[in-house]
Amino acid sequence: MTVLYAILSYLFGAIPTGYILFRIAERKDIRNYGSRATGATNILRLKGWKLAIPVAIFDIAKGFIPVFLAVKLLPDKRFAFLCGFLAILGHCFPVFIKFRGGKGVATALGAYLALAPIPALASVGVFLIVVSLTKYVSLGSMLAMAFFPLIVFLMSADLPVVIMGLAVLALIVLKHRGNLQRLIRGDERKLGEKAV
Repeated sequence: MTVLYAILSYLFGAIPTGYILFRIAERKDIRNYGSRATGATNILRLKGWKLAIPVAIFDIAKGFIPVFLAVKLLPDKRFAFLCGFLAILGHCFPVFIKFRGGKGVATALGAYLALAPIPALASVGVFLIVVSLTKYVSLGSMLAMAFFPLIVFLMSADLPVVIMGLAVLALIVLKHRGNLQRLIRGDERKLGEKAV
């Protein structure tokens, strides 16, 4: 039962929402354009809010639903952490499109909302503040993911959630390594700038 649920968590996370909707809208592979990621930020730059919002909502749901159901249906809460990580891993490395997916932030947020909603919302606040001040979505995303385990530790010292947060942070930073290089060089795209 648990092994099957873990596999399903990965597969649900691996549904390439942005890839599918962009393919429907443009008949093209989004991974050839912009940041080459399948997430909502790249969709926003390429197609605008009307397509980016449903992508973001579904990507959040990909993290929330497996974790929420695991917490409700299965006795070991620690297993829910694994399901959340697997859903995020699925989003980043989806088997359906040769393991080239998104960067995991929205799916991580969904998992966090199911596990620790107040720290998750506080992390959203960090994201909004950083993006409003700098216009860098990538910087806001990474700092929000970095603050989540810190906020959990300060609020409840829930060590398993902190460990999961650190593992997810490592994955998010790995997926944003190109953004980090561009931030250091000073040529990272800001919010509102069109991708090519």
